[in-house]
Amino acid sequence: MDAVDATIERLRAECLSRGVSGIQSLARFFRRLDQDKSRALDARELRRGLAELGMALDEAEAEGMCKRWDRDGSGTLDLEEFLRALRPPMSQAREAIIAAAFAKLDRNGDGVVTVDDLREVYSGRAHPKVRSGEWTEDEVLRHFLDNFDSPEKDGQVTLAEFQDYYSGLSTSMDTDEEFVAMMTHAWQL
Repeated sequence: MDAVDATIERLRAECLSRGVSGIQSLARFFRRLDQDKSRALDARELRRGLAELGMALDEAEAEGMCKRWDRDGSGTLDLEEFLRALRPPMSQAREAIIAAAFAKLDRNGDGVVTVDDLREVYSGRAHPKVRSGEWTEDEVLRHFLDNFDSPEKDGQVTLAEFQDYYSGLSTSMDTDEEFVAMMTHAWQL
């Protein structure tokens, strides 16, 4: 394992130690590091941020991480590249069941789940806050959707965001069978 891989593993472990929301909390961390508000990190910003987490890198290591993670060749890391690199690897069985649950929610097949998609799959009428008149059914569905949405909460959940949510949970389950059973039951697949 080279120095870049070792640093990735340490950062991933740091995220996963925070539980299900660990990878998602990194999106907030990413935005804090992005001082120039470019929505991308260069090696200097990445190096400074990792130092805050106690992971001191020299310039060459930070540049190596940026090069390794930079999928679009921009020379910087956008949020999606950053989160994709940190998401723990999952087996094909786990990825397939997550994709199946996402497909169930993505009713129009556009690759994004919205409240409109949820409305076709679930009803919020029985929720206590709807019954009391405090919330509308759409508010209940939006609150539910926010669980999977990025910290920016734009009301649209992508497959990557859905995978990010489940990546932390996945690491807490020892076997694929256990994870698949949980997902099958939770999403009635």
